[in-house]
Amino acid sequence: MESNNNTSCPLCACSDFQEIQTGFFDCSLCRGIFRDRHALLDPQQEKARYETHNNDVFDPRYRNFVSPITSAVMSDFAPDSGIGLDFGAGTGPVISRVLEENGYAIKQYDPFFHNHSELLEYTYDYIVCCEVIEHFYAPAEEFALLKRLLKPGAILYCMTHIFTPDMCFEKWSYTNDPTHVFFYRPETLEWIRKHFGFAALSIDKRAIKLVNS
Repeated sequence: MESNNNTSCPLCACSDFQEIQTGFFDCSLCRGIFRDRHALLDPQQEKARYETHNNDVFDPRYRNFVSPITSAVMSDFAPDSGIGLDFGAGTGPVISRVLEENGYAIKQYDPFFHNHSELLEYTYDYIVCCEVIEHFYAPAEEFALLKRLLKPGAILYCMTHIFTPDMCFEKWSYTNDPTHVFFYRPETLEWIRKHFGFAALSIDKRAIKLVNS
């Protein structure tokens, strides 16, 4: 967790931003939106919030919710074609469960619930981050880590709600969760692609795919 200040954007470090709504700032460079750093939960509060989630890996609704990622992985990779990492797997790693049921080898990492730091010493053929990147207190550090964990040509699959021009930020329910601290526009994801050196980016509604160089 980084220091609680609002001197620069936590993704691109730009100091040119404005308050888009009370407690939220809009960066002029990467176009990310970040929550007031003074409002961030401490680690104990953050973990307690996640523990309230009722993520049953056998719930068909939950499985359907994550299907944009599981379907993409199974379309891009054969079961025996490599090893994946479920980054931010949480209390109910449903993506891992679905992929394992279909013969895929995937490891789980989460700083709160699967804190196996040794997994961060390897590289992977694909990484999945489902409803994770909006929780990044220090997105620059997290994306640098994710890039390092990918093999050449590997794929990073993310899922989050993306803010688009047709939406009203003041009425966006996604901001009501205090653990949602960084929000992405399509331009933000393109900035990430260029800055971190990904070869390609594709966005399909909530599903994001970044291909490593």
